[in-house]
Amino acid sequence: MLAWLRLLLDPHDASAVVRALTRPPVDLRQVDLARVIQLARRRRLDMVGGLAAATESPQVPPEARERIQRFLALHRVFAAEIERSDPAAFIAALIDRLGTRERTLIAPEEAEQQRTSLDRLSALAAEFVRRVPRASSRELAEHLAALAPAKRARSSPATAPAPGEPEPAAPGGEAALEERLQDTLQMLRAAVLDSVTRIGGRIGELRLDTDLDISHGVVRYLELLKLSALMQRREGQGLEDALADVNARLLAATTPLQREIFLTSALDEALLASDIDERAWAQAIAPRGEPTLEPFLPRRGSGLALSASDVETYRSCPLRYKFARVLRIPTEQTLSQRFGIAVHQVLERYHSVDGSSLEQLLDLLDAGWRRSGLGDGAQERELYAKARDALTRYHARLHEYDATPVWFERQFSFQLGPHQVRGRVDRVDRLHEAGAEHYELIDYKTSRPRTEEQLRDDVQLSLYALAAREAWGLESSRQAYYYVLDDLKVPVPRTERDAASVEEVVLEVGEGILAERFEPTPSPSACALCDHRIVCPAAEA
Repeated sequence: MLAWLRLLLDPHDASAVVRALTRPPVDLRQVDLARVIQLARRRRLDMVGGLAAATESPQVPPEARERIQRFLALHRVFAAEIERSDPAAFIAALIDRLGTRERTLIAPEEAEQQRTSLDRLSALAAEFVRRVPRASSRELAEHLAALAPAKRARSSPATAPAPGEPEPAAPGGEAALEERLQDTLQMLRAAVLDSVTRIGGRIGELRLDTDLDISHGVVRYLELLKLSALMQRREGQGLEDALADVNARLLAATTPLQREIFLTSALDEALLASDIDERAWAQAIAPRGEPTLEPFLPRRGSGLALSASDVETYRSCPLRYKFARVLRIPTEQTLSQRFGIAVHQVLERYHSVDGSSLEQLLDLLDAGWRRSGLGDGAQERELYAKARDALTRYHARLHEYDATPVWFERQFSFQLGPHQVRGRVDRVDRLHEAGAEHYELIDYKTSRPRTEEQLRDDVQLSLYALAAREAWGLESSRQAYYYVLDDLKVPVPRTERDAASVEEVVLEVGEGILAERFEPTPSPSACALCDHRIVCPAAEA
């Protein structure tokens, strides 16, 4: 509901549009969503305009076009009603068309949660109408949409133990198996209900693969029966024996096509694995028959094109990487991001013209501020004052260091395994100590400073050090973050072991991306800064 409110207010809110597209009653597949986003970006359209263009694109299959047309039809109705209906009628119509009637097969407890949530939305709307009786539907939508971000930020899940607390012990042996069977039953149950809705909607369509869809749905249900039977196996019976017995009984009731699908399932392999592998279980219950996102991965030869930010994004949350780098959901830059980019560009231009005077530096700030579109509001004026003070200190500090800046915004590109690693370093200084020549890699930051301890597991500067060796032949280098606003340089010491460690991290990240492992890993730090909360299923919890 909130996603629809947001996209009706702003068709450029791509995350809200994506949320609406991937939920009932539209249910657009991920690969079709990727095609639509790609088309919108190429034609420089907002997401709603991109969807209209997608209905005429030969790259979008007929079924996807029908789902997109369903979205556009709803959008036309809601866009008209938000302008002409009174607020109470508008919210009632939104709930009626998008509410529980589209998901009649959800579990009773989930249905109750949904009803409670919709009742709360109605109550918030009614309260606003009482307080502002002359408000329009658009003003109500703005009010409700504005409530969501603060609420999500307050309710970020705390998944990690507090510092100093021991990690919770993982269950082992038989207890672990029983717990995993129970968890998998619940996840597969949800998958079966989703597939019923999806396949049921396709039965009435003129399709050549209807029999295949139905057979996949039947096999999903048989696997649900299998899990239930295994959980109720007789005491003392081993899992492998019970599995063979259950499979034989289920196969006796299948058609030849269902039998082939049943026998090629990865569920049994995951059940019998000696070690409980989260990825194997996730793959075993993943929806089948969905096209891969392979064409949308940032491929370079047999590997990927990766940057330090790509690696950091995937490590913090693989699903966030998928949204940002694979689907490439457009996002609006925040004021802080635009400010940081402006300061970086001022420093880059100052050094590129061999600037020496403070007046030059501040003139570049004025020109860059206007060029970046930063306004003249109270917050912008405060940031401008901070930037001016910080650059004044930067200019004074530049001539105090016993170092010679030799490169600015220096680019690198090198091969790491099958992957092409690319990026640029903000500044490289040459140091002279004890008759030896050293180099220091410096990355500018406009965020709050972090300590050496907090940066102990930092990947970005370790990757830069590896790049200096591989791409530039600089065997000995130091690394530091320079926090421009605080006039603070924080060194990040590295060893040879760190170089090997960062190589391992990059290869592991590349392997996960190529395997399309994009499971969310929610945490307060990652979720608070994520641009895709409204799309993320983990945020709902």
